[in-house]
Amino acid sequence: MKKKSRFVCQSCGTVTPKWVGRCPGCQAWDSLVEEQEIEEPKHPRHLGGVATHWKPVPLAEVVGHEQQRRQTGISELDRVLGGGLVPGQAVLIGGDPGVGKSTLVLQALSQLAQTKQPVLYATGEESPQQVKLRADRLSAHAPGLLISAVNELDAVEEALRQVRPAVLAVDSIQTLYSPQLNGAPGSVGQVRECSARLVMLCKRENVSLLLVGHVTKDGALAGPRVMEHVVDTVLYFEGERGVPFRVLRAVKNRFGSTNEVGVFEMAGRGLAEVKNPSELFLAERPVGQSGSVVTVSLEGSRPLLLEVQALLTPSGFATPRRTTLGVDPNRVALLAAVLEKKGGMDLLGMDLFVNIAGGVRVSEPAADLGVVLALASSMTDKAIEPHTLVFGEVGLTGEIRAVSQPDARLAEAAKMGFTRALVPRANAQKITAPKGLRIDGVRSIDEAIDKVL
Repeated sequence: MKKKSRFVCQSCGTVTPKWVGRCPGCQAWDSLVEEQEIEEPKHPRHLGGVATHWKPVPLAEVVGHEQQRRQTGISELDRVLGGGLVPGQAVLIGGDPGVGKSTLVLQALSQLAQTKQPVLYATGEESPQQVKLRADRLSAHAPGLLISAVNELDAVEEALRQVRPAVLAVDSIQTLYSPQLNGAPGSVGQVRECSARLVMLCKRENVSLLLVGHVTKDGALAGPRVMEHVVDTVLYFEGERGVPFRVLRAVKNRFGSTNEVGVFEMAGRGLAEVKNPSELFLAERPVGQSGSVVTVSLEGSRPLLLEVQALLTPSGFATPRRTTLGVDPNRVALLAAVLEKKGGMDLLGMDLFVNIAGGVRVSEPAADLGVVLALASSMTDKAIEPHTLVFGEVGLTGEIRAVSQPDARLAEAAKMGFTRALVPRANAQKITAPKGLRIDGVRSIDEAIDKVL
């Protein structure tokens, strides 16, 4: 009997009866892979979910209780998780190859293994000898840290039942496969099945689960998007090549905030926590140079002082270049247009480059004023006073809008020795300046340019 085939998109999971060059679901090119259709079992399969009560009850009668968290021993990781790992929590950690995902997981497991209950590290990418070499470099020699080099899902489940660890780490989910399914490891069907079964088993056994995932060229987690919906927490480990700093941020967290970030520095003995990121990011800032200004970005409850660098040079091409690192290029193009229209600067024939020093990515609009003043400083070739901090959102009419939590931003600036802050007028009228810091409120970008240049 001839088996039927189907074609499954490896990006979104769309199924088609025949191969096509472009996925009709996500419009990705050359993403369809042939798989054999899976025959449905005669008897329904019960995976065993986490729900034990089928009868609806009023929400007001449900008795809640505070979850006891497991501290990982890495304060920056605990900050992003919301205070530590919750028993039964499933965490997906994604990042570029070589950014340090396996190093972070092994260091966290080594700290967690100091407790009485063991932890299990299931690796399908490396042999035990390779992991041992990294553990020697990281000094991860806790006796409660167990390792299993397997890539079959049934073997991982059996090891979990035998060991009953406090935490299970799988590195990586794309290497696992289930013999009951057709398709190679890493395919949509395999990733979906393996992640769902592991999550349900760990919730039933009250085991915290860490899943390491690969990312695509676009920076998204490889595999189906349903994998992100199955887990409780999704973390991204980010870092530019050639820059030792790494940023861990949460894009989904059922047990904490998604605004917190953790900052690490890649060193010879592994990832080192950065307790004062602002001092580290400003350590090599040039003094007295045009095109450089310090702004503050609020990541969760942590204000980060960052250097915005801009460079404007005459273009030798018909279409000038617009290159950005660490900031949205569309946002920079918008701010450049506002500066040209409302600030009276001719940027039409200039190549424009904007960079956030240190490899950090800024997404909040409070850095708008820093980008505008850095561009104006580079255009006029005039340096901004080095002990001046700026922040504020810039509108399309050139107005400077208020931002949230200005007190925390100014307190961080005063702690770092800044003596002057250029802030939105609406914020300046409602806050008290910290000792040694002078606040100047501005309403428009031309007023801000006049004050600092």
